[in-house]
Amino acid sequence: MSLQNPEQVILDTIRFIDSVKGSEITLKANGGNSILMVCEPRLEDQFINYIRTYMTDDSYRIINLNDLLFRFVDENKDTLPELFELLQSSVEQIFKLPEQETGSDLFRIILQEIEYSYKSSKIPVLIHSGALYGSGIENIHIMENDLVMKSSSPTRYGQAEKKNKKLRKKPYFCGNEKKYDKQGKTIH
Repeated sequence: MSLQNPEQVILDTIRFIDSVKGSEITLKANGGNSILMVCEPRLEDQFINYIRTYMTDDSYRIINLNDLLFRFVDENKDTLPELFELLQSSVEQIFKLPEQETGSDLFRIILQEIEYSYKSSKIPVLIHSGALYGSGIENIHIMENDLVMKSSSPTRYGQAEKKNKKLRKKPYFCGNEKKYDKQGKTIH
């Protein structure tokens, strides 16, 4: 599938999920119950516009990772400077606490939003995954999380006879992949 036609990619993805093959996604997708679409930075806005156009509120829930990052920073603005000072060598622990620790972190906020989507019988669609860059949170951490790997709930279909069909809900990720040359400059 060519990623140069964002509209076609989104429509093909929706058709795949709505088809019988959608239940086979765990056999074909890295990370189990998820699809990762990585696009060139110059096409990201087009992808997101088509996601918003075709992945409507009746079946999908768009989760903007930029918004979640801003929310995390806003909720923790009083403690972040001290945390950055204390955790200089492991800043990623600010955004993704070690599993045994409790507290608020960006990773848990993301998982809460995904869980809310599942409870609302909607497929989570994560956009702006570039917001995770430098946070220590990789797409694979989300895709291989138990919440995502073990999730399933009824899918809403337009036709009544398909109401009882089960479809494993998978989060979709849309973001751009940055490439760097040997001097650390971004390559487009």
